[in-house]
Amino acid sequence: MSEETTLENLDQALKADTPSQATDDVVETTPSTPAEPQIDAQGRSYATGKRKNAIARVWIKPGAGRITVNGKGEETYFARPVLRMILRQPLVAAGRPESYDVVATVSGGGLSGQAGAVRHGISKALTYYEPELRGVLKSGGFLTRDSRVVERKKFGRAKARRSFQFSKR
Repeated sequence: MSEETTLENLDQALKADTPSQATDDVVETTPSTPAEPQIDAQGRSYATGKRKNAIARVWIKPGAGRITVNGKGEETYFARPVLRMILRQPLVAAGRPESYDVVATVSGGGLSGQAGAVRHGISKALTYYEPELRGVLKSGGFLTRDSRVVERKKFGRAKARRSFQFSKR
Protein backbone atom coordinates (compact mmCIF):
# COMPACT_ATOMS: atom_id res chain seq x y z
CA MET A 1 0.00 0.00 0.00
CA SER A 2 2.87 2.35 0.67
CA GLU A 3 4.06 1.98 -2.94
CA GLU A 4 0.65 3.05 -4.25
CA THR A 5 0.58 6.13 -2.04
CA THR A 6 4.04 7.18 -3.16
CA LEU A 7 3.01 6.71 -6.81
CA GLU A 8 -0.11 8.78 -6.21
CA ASN A 9 1.97 11.45 -4.53
CA LEU A 10 4.33 11.49 -7.51
CA ASP A 11 1.42 11.77 -9.94
CA GLN A 12 -0.03 14.68 -7.98
CA ALA A 13 3.36 16.40 -7.86
CA LEU A 14 3.79 16.00 -11.63
CA LYS A 15 0.29 17.35 -12.28
CA ALA A 16 1.06 20.36 -10.11
CA ASP A 17 4.14 21.15 -12.22
CA THR A 18 2.38 21.19 -15.56
CA PRO A 19 3.98 23.08 -18.43
CA SER A 20 0.94 25.34 -18.76
CA GLN A 21 1.69 26.89 -15.39
CA ALA A 22 5.37 27.33 -16.26
CA THR A 23 4.62 29.17 -19.51
CA ASP A 24 2.33 31.62 -17.75
CA ASP A 25 5.31 32.97 -15.80
CA VAL A 26 7.51 33.51 -18.89
CA VAL A 27 7.48 37.02 -20.36
CA GLU A 28 8.09 37.07 -24.08
CA THR A 29 10.32 39.78 -25.52
CA THR A 30 10.15 40.85 -29.13
CA PRO A 31 13.54 41.03 -30.86
CA SER A 32 12.13 43.37 -33.53
CA THR A 33 12.00 46.27 -31.06
CA PRO A 34 14.68 48.76 -32.19
CA ALA A 35 17.30 49.86 -29.71
CA GLU A 36 17.50 53.38 -28.34
CA PRO A 37 19.42 55.90 -30.50
CA GLN A 38 22.92 56.71 -29.24
CA ILE A 39 23.27 60.45 -29.73
CA ASP A 40 25.78 62.66 -27.87
CA ALA A 41 25.29 66.20 -26.51
CA GLN A 42 26.20 67.77 -29.89
CA GLY A 43 23.51 65.70 -31.66
CA ARG A 44 25.99 63.32 -33.30
CA SER A 45 26.47 59.56 -33.43
CA TYR A 46 29.97 58.08 -33.35
CA ALA A 47 31.27 54.79 -34.73
CA THR A 48 34.59 53.20 -35.62
CA GLY A 49 35.01 51.53 -39.00
CA LYS A 50 37.81 49.20 -40.04
CA ARG A 51 39.08 47.72 -43.31
CA LYS A 52 42.49 46.10 -43.92
CA ASN A 53 44.91 48.25 -41.87
CA ALA A 54 42.77 51.41 -42.00
CA ILE A 55 40.80 52.66 -39.01
CA ALA A 56 38.19 55.41 -39.37
CA ARG A 57 36.51 57.39 -36.62
CA VAL A 58 33.18 58.64 -37.95
CA TRP A 59 30.65 61.15 -36.60
CA ILE A 60 27.31 61.79 -38.31
CA LYS A 61 24.76 64.52 -37.64
CA PRO A 62 21.78 65.90 -39.56
CA GLY A 63 22.89 68.23 -42.33
CA ALA A 64 23.16 68.85 -46.06
CA GLY A 65 25.06 65.67 -46.98
CA ARG A 66 28.65 66.94 -46.79
CA ILE A 67 31.38 64.38 -46.17
CA THR A 68 34.65 65.59 -44.65
CA VAL A 69 37.62 63.24 -44.32
CA ASN A 70 40.69 64.37 -42.33
CA GLY A 71 39.60 68.01 -42.69
CA LYS A 72 39.25 67.83 -46.49
CA GLY A 73 36.21 67.41 -48.70
CA GLU A 74 35.50 63.96 -50.10
CA GLU A 75 36.35 65.10 -53.66
CA THR A 76 39.77 66.27 -52.52
CA TYR A 77 40.68 63.35 -50.27
CA PHE A 78 39.21 60.56 -52.43
CA ALA A 79 39.89 61.74 -55.99
CA ARG A 80 38.68 58.54 -57.68
CA PRO A 81 34.92 58.40 -58.30
CA VAL A 82 34.81 54.72 -57.28
CA LEU A 83 36.05 55.57 -53.79
CA ARG A 84 33.48 58.36 -53.42
CA MET A 85 30.76 55.92 -54.53
CA ILE A 86 31.94 53.46 -51.84
CA LEU A 87 31.58 56.22 -49.21
CA ARG A 88 27.99 57.03 -50.21
CA GLN A 89 26.72 53.43 -50.49
CA PRO A 90 25.27 53.11 -46.95
CA LEU A 91 23.58 56.53 -47.17
CA VAL A 92 22.00 55.67 -50.53
CA ALA A 93 20.92 52.21 -49.34
CA ALA A 94 19.27 53.78 -46.28
CA GLY A 95 17.50 56.35 -48.50
CA ARG A 96 19.23 59.29 -46.80
CA PRO A 97 21.86 60.52 -49.32
CA GLU A 98 21.50 64.23 -48.45
CA SER A 99 20.31 63.99 -44.84
CA TYR A 100 23.52 63.70 -42.81
CA ASP A 101 26.84 65.47 -42.58
CA VAL A 102 29.74 63.08 -42.05
CA VAL A 103 33.02 63.97 -40.37
CA ALA A 104 35.68 61.26 -40.43
CA THR A 105 39.29 60.92 -39.39
CA VAL A 106 41.03 57.96 -40.94
CA SER A 107 44.54 56.59 -40.54
CA GLY A 108 46.53 53.63 -41.79
CA GLY A 109 46.32 51.62 -44.97
CA GLY A 110 45.84 52.92 -48.49
CA LEU A 111 43.05 54.90 -50.08
CA SER A 112 40.91 51.85 -50.91
CA GLY A 113 41.15 50.51 -47.36
CA GLN A 114 40.43 53.95 -45.95
CA ALA A 115 37.32 54.32 -48.11
CA GLY A 116 36.09 50.92 -46.92
CA ALA A 117 36.79 51.87 -43.31
CA VAL A 118 34.84 55.12 -43.63
CA ARG A 119 31.94 53.22 -45.27
CA HIS A 120 31.91 50.73 -42.37
CA GLY A 121 31.97 53.60 -39.86
CA ILE A 122 29.14 55.46 -41.61
CA SER A 123 27.02 52.31 -41.59
CA LYS A 124 27.55 51.70 -37.89
CA ALA A 125 26.93 55.36 -37.02
CA LEU A 126 23.68 55.31 -39.00
CA THR A 127 22.45 52.32 -36.99
CA TYR A 128 23.30 54.18 -33.78
CA TYR A 129 21.47 57.32 -34.94
CA GLU A 130 18.46 55.50 -36.46
CA PRO A 131 18.25 51.91 -35.12
CA GLU A 132 15.40 51.04 -37.51
CA LEU A 133 17.89 51.26 -40.43
CA ARG A 134 19.82 48.25 -39.13
CA GLY A 135 17.87 45.71 -41.21
CA VAL A 136 18.45 47.59 -44.47
CA LEU A 137 22.16 48.08 -43.83
CA LYS A 138 22.63 44.52 -42.56
CA SER A 139 20.99 43.03 -45.67
CA GLY A 140 23.23 45.23 -47.84
CA GLY A 141 26.31 43.85 -46.07
CA PHE A 142 27.50 47.23 -44.82
CA LEU A 143 27.71 46.29 -41.13
CA THR A 144 30.02 43.32 -41.67
CA ARG A 145 33.68 44.13 -41.13
CA ASP A 146 35.71 42.85 -44.07
CA SER A 147 38.38 40.92 -42.17
CA ARG A 148 40.68 40.21 -45.13
CA VAL A 149 44.20 41.47 -44.46
CA VAL A 150 47.57 40.99 -46.15
CA GLU A 151 49.16 37.67 -45.33
CA ARG A 152 52.47 37.93 -43.50
CA LYS A 153 55.81 37.01 -45.05
CA LYS A 154 57.22 33.68 -43.86
CA PHE A 155 60.88 32.97 -43.30
CA GLY A 156 62.50 30.84 -45.99
CA ARG A 157 60.19 32.37 -48.59
CA ALA A 158 60.57 35.30 -50.99
CA LYS A 159 57.10 36.64 -50.11
CA ALA A 160 54.13 35.26 -48.19
CA ARG A 161 53.92 32.10 -50.33
CA ARG A 162 56.40 32.48 -53.19
CA SER A 163 59.50 30.31 -52.92
CA PHE A 164 62.94 31.43 -53.94
CA GLN A 165 63.95 30.53 -57.50
CA PHE A 166 65.16 26.94 -57.75
CA SER A 167 68.69 26.45 -59.01
CA LYS A 168 69.60 23.00 -60.24
CA ARG A 169 73.35 23.77 -60.16
